[in-house]
Amino acid sequence: MANPEQLPAWQSLAQLAASAASRSANWIAGTEDRFAQFAIAFPGLLADFSKQQIDAEILSGLIQLATEAQLPLQRDRLFRGDSLNVTENRPALHTALRAAPDARPPIVGNEVETTFKRLADFAGAVRNGTYRGFSGKALTDVVHIGIGGSHLGPELAVEALGGHAAEGLPCHFVANVDGNALASALATLNPETTLFIVVSKSFSTLETQVNASSARSWFVERVGRMDAMARHFVAITTDVQQAQAFGIRPENVYPMWDWVGGRFSLWSAVGLPIQLAAGPEAFSGFLQGARAMDEHFRTAPPTRNIPMLMALIGIWNYNFLGATSQAVLPYDQRLRLLPSYLQQLEMESNGKRVQLTGEPVSVDTMPIVWGGEGTNGQHAFHQLLHQGTRAFAADFVLTANPAHALETHHRWLLANGLAQSQAMLLGHEDTDPHRQVTGNKPTTTILLDELSPWALGALLALYEHKVFCQGVIWNINSFDQWGVELGKRLAIPIFEQLGGQSASRQDSSTRGLVTYIRTHRHSRSAD
Repeated sequence: MANPEQLPAWQSLAQLAASAASRSANWIAGTEDRFAQFAIAFPGLLADFSKQQIDAEILSGLIQLATEAQLPLQRDRLFRGDSLNVTENRPALHTALRAAPDARPPIVGNEVETTFKRLADFAGAVRNGTYRGFSGKALTDVVHIGIGGSHLGPELAVEALGGHAAEGLPCHFVANVDGNALASALATLNPETTLFIVVSKSFSTLETQVNASSARSWFVERVGRMDAMARHFVAITTDVQQAQAFGIRPENVYPMWDWVGGRFSLWSAVGLPIQLAAGPEAFSGFLQGARAMDEHFRTAPPTRNIPMLMALIGIWNYNFLGATSQAVLPYDQRLRLLPSYLQQLEMESNGKRVQLTGEPVSVDTMPIVWGGEGTNGQHAFHQLLHQGTRAFAADFVLTANPAHALETHHRWLLANGLAQSQAMLLGHEDTDPHRQVTGNKPTTTILLDELSPWALGALLALYEHKVFCQGVIWNINSFDQWGVELGKRLAIPIFEQLGGQSASRQDSSTRGLVTYIRTHRHSRSAD
């Protein structure tokens, strides 16, 4: 595909953007049928684009852009299992994890179904107490050790869905290599009743390796038996031998596959904490909601295709209206981790500077994703959104029905969410310039009927497909992350230099910092 700005539709949209930028918010607020025209219902979910700076002509131009970028063709290749990850020569088949067994591409085989049955059986046995620790006690807590995609997705889903089953196990997530994270998670736990899940595709990710080794030491020192690990440690990885060398039995190892990227992996065995916290039935509903969104993405016409429209409107905001950041504003405390999850999903996927050909992209790609939950954000950063000078776009995520009985609380929460999106559209005129709010800020509102496993699955699949569509438009590879690897490699010699090796070959700044740290650290015994 050509550089995106060379496409005729891109050039036409650039002309439309010049006139759209000069319009006031009245061209949106004053149109009576905007909600009917730009709000799209999906089972359990509504996506409202009516406060976005679009009209029928702009929408038509965006859909033409998708056609010229061959988005429908690339969508078919995604589901078919073609090697879309060109730098690693791999398919990206996260959708196959939630597909019906007879709809999965041949490359997947029967291993997914076999793995899911093993996971459900194990989670069910742990939850009902038939699977016990080495001393015969029921397991009461889970420590999940991973990082990035093997951490952010499960943690979000567990917090969002953990209340769906009273017998769910508390999950403590450890990702950061900072020792405070692990120490805090272990502080109140009993090793005899704790299950550890170690998640690493290669079983060599530095942060996960360090945390898992320290967790193993903590466990063995307290129980005095190395063989007790067999009942307390589970691994999710592609490298069974490395997991065995660590001390985990083969029957406690669940597979990850090369055709699933880390940030798309919570639908796989990586989702084991979801089953332990919310139950196998909740995990099944989670997959079914995502499958329904997959089918919608595959079959809905472009004018009513929620992921496609979300992606195209994002392109409009970022590349034509100058938005440099995307705020994610969940008005549901259970979704407070959604901005962190989407930071990785979107910025690691589409934070790229070269096209599939290796040539530089001539347009900006992914903006900064950030955000925060509910009315907390209103008393923190919303001031900048209303009266600051930076262009941005925002997604509001609301839940119509809460899981609690505090009706007044929830009505106020919904009222605040709707009022904030209205204020970002309409602004406020005042003779005092300090009180003026310009408005005309583009926002999307996603309204869930309730935060069920189905709805959460559909929501996260929606954002996955948005990411894919934007990567196609920008002609980049959304499925690699070579920028992440560089910092990992550079950390290895610095680690040794902090321990005493010469840093003479480092650049002056890094060498100076290493020297300063070495002279100011207190002597400590080895770990």
